[in-house]
Amino acid sequence: MLFGGCGCGPDAGWLDSYGGMCAGGAGFITAMLGMMAAKRQKAEVLMPGKKPPVVERLAVRILTDNIVINFVPGEKREGLTIERGGSARVDADAKPRHAPMAEWGLAMHAQSFADGAERNVLVDFGYTPETLLNNMKIYGFDPACIDAMVLSHGHYDHFGGMAGFLAATKGQLKSATPFFVGGEDAFCLRRNATGSFGAIDRKAIREADLALMMAEGPAIVAGHGFTTGRIAQTSFEKPLLPTREIVGIFDGFGCYPDAMPPHKNTGEYIADDFDHEIATNYIVGDRGLVVLTSCSHRGVINAVKQAQAVSGCDKVFAVIGGFHIVPPLGDDYINATIEAFREINPAYIVPAHCSGDRFFDLARQAFGEKVIHSAVGMRFVFEA
Repeated sequence: MLFGGCGCGPDAGWLDSYGGMCAGGAGFITAMLGMMAAKRQKAEVLMPGKKPPVVERLAVRILTDNIVINFVPGEKREGLTIERGGSARVDADAKPRHAPMAEWGLAMHAQSFADGAERNVLVDFGYTPETLLNNMKIYGFDPACIDAMVLSHGHYDHFGGMAGFLAATKGQLKSATPFFVGGEDAFCLRRNATGSFGAIDRKAIREADLALMMAEGPAIVAGHGFTTGRIAQTSFEKPLLPTREIVGIFDGFGCYPDAMPPHKNTGEYIADDFDHEIATNYIVGDRGLVVLTSCSHRGVINAVKQAQAVSGCDKVFAVIGGFHIVPPLGDDYINATIEAFREINPAYIVPAHCSGDRFFDLARQAFGEKVIHSAVGMRFVFEA
């Protein structure tokens, strides 16, 4: 193991094993600035021998998800408090005007505490800015508190709310707030069976005075969390690949050809391998990893294993996010995923967004109440 914390000790051999995942073994230190005229800030990378951050408390609020669940009480479990905030909090004489909104997409607020310091990270932006901004207001999330942002990958249901959010909060965000993506290919144009499905507005990031961080390798996020870097496909998983991508700049959108691998620079749409997708992670005391998978196009088990590999911590406290196990993936695939989760043995599994109803049903049968349904407004508070 590379790092201490959560019962994990150092092991110098980790460097060699991780080097095999990235060309030349250099991927683990690749967290450089994007090619844009913005305030520059270098990401703090996870270097060999350096311990990852460990927090005492982590609260994950679901800001955007597929459903809203009202009138279900909160509860306390071992190391976890679940707050279910489906309804807006209003004064006694207030009239109903605003309610939490659900949509196809995902956005999460990670609030962490360590050594008397608080950090706030926005992970993804959902499908529309209207939903994100509405729910932020209802749950009292002040954009001025954001210390970093992470965009997991280049699909509309995760970045669609970004440009509108940045425009609406102009002047409120901290100058040069780090904005993490998993590589230049996050910006490539994407297309699915129905048409365009990806065009991140790089100009919006620049005009918001953010520091674009190309985190192809694992990078420290706001001093408390860390990204996986690019996720190696080491498990049985063969996840769905629903989009195609094209290299190039088109009407100001797209990815720079000279920053992309030559084999992808064909001038045509090619299969999207989601090599740029990243997960966001925290270590909560001795309880272990909390992995925010976002969408798991590289496989949810692969995402967890990558978080374990880059942190050196095998113990998993919780896995939260989209698992992308939907038709035509069937029961055989789902059961294989359940068995892989059984081996990892997380204390809690929180399927969200694109996880699929069938996965939830079978996982609940297998693991009981350790599987918790996600919904807009829910807040998961993990204690060391």
